Amino acid sequence: MTDAKSVRTVIVSGLSGSGKSNVVKFFEDLGYFCVDNLPPPLLSNLMDLCSKSEGGIRRLALGIDIRERDFLDDFLNEFNRFRKEGYEIELLFLETRDDIVQRRFSETRRPHPLSKWGSVIDGVRLEREKLLPLKRCADKILDTSDYHVHQLKEIITRIYFENGQGTDLNVSLVSFGFKYGIPQDLDLLFDVRFLRNPNFEQELKHLTGEDPRIQSYIMDSVETKSFLEKLSGFLDFLLPRYAKEGKHYLMIGIGCTGGKHRSVTIANILEGDIKAKGFRVRCRHRDIEQAN
Repeated sequence: MTDAKSVRTVIVSGLSGSGKSNVVKFFEDLGYFCVDNLPPPLLSNLMDLCSKSEGGIRRLALGIDIRERDFLDDFLNEFNRFRKEGYEIELLFLETRDDIVQRRFSETRRPHPLSKWGSVIDGVRLEREKLLPLKRCADKILDTSDYHVHQLKEIITRIYFENGQGTDLNVSLVSFGFKYGIPQDLDLLFDVRFLRNPNFEQELKHLTGEDPRIQSYIMDSVETKSFLEKLSGFLDFLLPRYAKEGKHYLMIGIGCTGGKHRSVTIANILEGDIKAKGFRVRCRHRDIEQAN
């Protein structure tokens, strides 16, 4: 049998339409024993049964929908009790923007569970209000608005499976344009709109930060070089301390106006710098394909 306190347990909850069922399936692919739509009152019983299983379940992921006030209070009491008693349990809260939820429910032609006689947006707002106490207790909050299913699986894999027990720090860089909105799940955000802008150069504006001509234009500036030197020094100080503290996933956003030139260039340079520091890092450019 396995000591119940040593079973790594992840509770997956959050807003309807945020991808909870998909995330639970991702955990199953990673070797977790999974139960989706578990009634909250059964949490304690299930954890006890898993600890007594003949095979010795060591990783458990549970999808839980909580909208009733009594269930929510009972769940939070149980969850906090488990944490105080030393169980290896955490809460992953998924959310997404209103417009994305509305689009997802429209595509599936299913009613929002809290708006059977009203609009999806009304249901979303009511659900946000009901789930606020749950969100405040979350160990991790992940906004799924900007991820398709494969990107979401990659993120869950990085957080909960890569590097063995997930104690090593994995860094994710995302470049973006402020005009298209700030990614919601960032740990650190750096605004590079103060750097010289290739968009004002007719022969450069159609290019992206992946092009050497854009990179040369941006890097041919004392201001850019000074910024990167200071940023590298800041990360020299910060990243080892995050790793020592046990943080295993860090999302850094680099934003410029349109997300095509400056943010892409700086994110690419930063990717190489972080790799040189000995950390795993991946980079994506969210808005690089957006029209000017």
